Amino acid sequence: MVDAGKARASAGSLAIHPGALGDLLLAIPALRALRAARPPVTLAAQPHIGALLRMLGIVDEAVAFESLGLDALFVDDRSLASRLPAVERVVCWFGARDPVFTRRLRAVVPAAVLAPSMITGRPVWEHLLATVDAPPGDWRPPVSAPDEVRALGTAALAAAGATDTPRPWLFVHPGAGSVAKQWPAEAFARAITTVAARARLNVLVHQGPADAAAVAALRRHLGDGALALVNPSLPALAGALAHADLFLGNDSGVSHLAAALGVPAIVLFDVRLLDWRPWWPGARVRTVTLTEAVPEDVAAVVEELQRALA
Repeated sequence: MVDAGKARASAGSLAIHPGALGDLLLAIPALRALRAARPPVTLAAQPHIGALLRMLGIVDEAVAFESLGLDALFVDDRSLASRLPAVERVVCWFGARDPVFTRRLRAVVPAAVLAPSMITGRPVWEHLLATVDAPPGDWRPPVSAPDEVRALGTAALAAAGATDTPRPWLFVHPGAGSVAKQWPAEAFARAITTVAARARLNVLVHQGPADAAAVAALRRHLGDGALALVNPSLPALAGALAHADLFLGNDSGVSHLAAALGVPAIVLFDVRLLDWRPWWPGARVRTVTLTEAVPEDVAAVVEELQRALA
């Protein structure tokens, strides 16, 4: 427990972001810059996401967001005692729009940087990078998956039956956080079968815990022409993506993970949500109609996939 009145003299930084997978992956450039300026960096996040970013070497330590007890700062005016680790700098991408939370957190950490996790009209990754006063540098190279993560991916691919088939592999993620962000299964299938036939690609469809309906719809169109990777752990998913030659998916955490790992990726977006586009310049963003399979969209996605393979 750290007393509110004590100086925070220990080295390093604490970054606080309780968001979903895609939100945290968009923070990678900012976390890198923070780590360069005031290492080591501890990340307070959802435990499985924090553990992944630590495995990928983006942060040095990870703690569960819930363990910090920050919710008390919204409702309890009697005590500002905190479980924040003693660090030089705290960057909090949570609660910044609540004046009571902001006042109480700054009573604990006077120099804390509080900023919303996004602002309208600016790429999320760019906004987050600006909040940490990034020193000059290139904060957007793709993440290199360590051997441990790649090995987990190899095992997951073997379990899916993907290791006995020669590459190249097209990794497909038809799900998203909401149905409204999902390209129709028919459109996915048309693009996949066209490119797979032309480029002699093997197809692997990923199914996460909330993707059963989207995957079932896609597989009805694809038949037996694709393998399935079902519910791998997050590190195993990262490792499997690191082995992919090409990726196609909706605006989702999985797509952001593929882009962050430097997989040649086509990510399908609603034009109104482009602030959430990936930070890696090599990821191609394509806006499509999400309510129906528009032939012009399918043709454009096919062209993007072929260009990424060139």
